[in-house]
Amino acid sequence: MTDKLPLALFLMGPTASGKTELAIRLRQKFPVEIISVDSALIYKGMDIGTAKPDGKELSLAPHRLIDILDPSESYSVADFRRDALKAMDDIVAEGKIPLLVGGTMLYYKALLEGLSPLPAANPEIRQQIEQEALTKGWSVLHDELKEVDPVSAARIHPNDPQRLSRALEVFRISGKTLTELTQTKGESLPYRVKQFAIAPKDRAELHRRIELRFEKMMEAGFEEEMKALHSRKDLHPDLPSIRCVGYRQMWEYLDGECTRDEAVFRGVCATRQLAKRQITWLRSWDDLTWLDSENIEQALETMSEAIASD
Repeated sequence: MTDKLPLALFLMGPTASGKTELAIRLRQKFPVEIISVDSALIYKGMDIGTAKPDGKELSLAPHRLIDILDPSESYSVADFRRDALKAMDDIVAEGKIPLLVGGTMLYYKALLEGLSPLPAANPEIRQQIEQEALTKGWSVLHDELKEVDPVSAARIHPNDPQRLSRALEVFRISGKTLTELTQTKGESLPYRVKQFAIAPKDRAELHRRIELRFEKMMEAGFEEEMKALHSRKDLHPDLPSIRCVGYRQMWEYLDGECTRDEAVFRGVCATRQLAKRQITWLRSWDDLTWLDSENIEQALETMSEAIASD
């Protein structure tokens, strides 16, 4: 009986589409509490390059699941699902509505469909794989993955040790491939979900917003933020935090691999590519109401009507 389930709202969309502004406006009208659905906003000390809501915005609308990890740590989809479900339960217990806002589509998918029954990490096998990588090289391990799981091998780049290691680890623990196991769905979400996506109708407008935002980030001190991260001995370019769009390109600049202007150009291009991937995900999404970034009042009214009619 889905009508007995509590209501939850999803506000999705590509980067720089105006999700935060709309979420804050919505919170000022309704008893909603915001949960961030963003794989970059989880990291402390990564504020400017992630366009994290600032102090004023957070005082108007606190966001859960931001600033919860150090950039040296990794955070899985399973970690997100666990933390988001707890936050949603807490919000409902307060008599309020969870409003999940962000652009990490894989996180939304895991919430809606549940997780496939992948085995938990095994430190011994993981260490064994890392040792093999040191002696043989990751490309040899990638060839090994090709043999057992060609679908995953085609998707995972040989220079992506985290995902490559996990795919091999899953096979060695379970005897089943990552491809095989991820086809089995887990628990669905125990909520009635109303889903919205906000984006400009014109792709050129989204590109303009992305360029403008990157310019503003540089003016706000993104390079200085990046220098602080780059100076840390425990951070390196293969970490999920440093692979975030913008951060990877600025890291390359600080490593002397390109000029500052080239890093900015590459960062803008990478952000555009991210936005394109997010829109591709959303176009295949079911039960989605599209909102126009360039008419925030209408977008607010559409979401307000959906909440009021519930």
